[in-house]
Amino acid sequence: MSDTNHSAADEPFFRALLTPHRSLGRTGFRILMGTLLAGWAVSGVIFLSQGAWPVFGFFGLDVLLVYLAFRANYRSARAREEVSVSRTALDIRQYAPSGRVRAHRFNPFWARFSVSRHDEIGITAMVVEGQGERVSIGSFLNPEDRNTFAAAFGQALATARAG
Repeated sequence: MSDTNHSAADEPFFRALLTPHRSLGRTGFRILMGTLLAGWAVSGVIFLSQGAWPVFGFFGLDVLLVYLAFRANYRSARAREEVSVSRTALDIRQYAPSGRVRAHRFNPFWARFSVSRHDEIGITAMVVEGQGERVSIGSFLNPEDRNTFAAAFGQALATARAG
């Protein structure tokens, strides 16, 4: 009987997946790159016909740099954090864009959740501390999402402690 109660206590009642927001989706990116390539081709033909061939190359370099910047941006969007709270554990799994995973486990009774606030911006940082470990969470979230997560996560910790 105690095994059933123990496993029920281990079942998370709060789960959150935190991911960075990207305002330009795949379709928007294709449209942007298509527009840039078309602009490069049209202006490039004009400059080539005028004998200014170096301008053609520099315009192409600009398009390439925009492409590379967006690729780096989308790569960083692969980062994510999974947060779960049960009556016996607070688990945080942080996934880097490279795929590397860092897992942290806290006792919800002893874990301390703190937020840093700015008068104009709102929450600027969120940290979980406990057992000699300090983990920053949700650093890539926008201020509104930080507020929403902080409220829900704080409530989940209070529920776990009320047990």
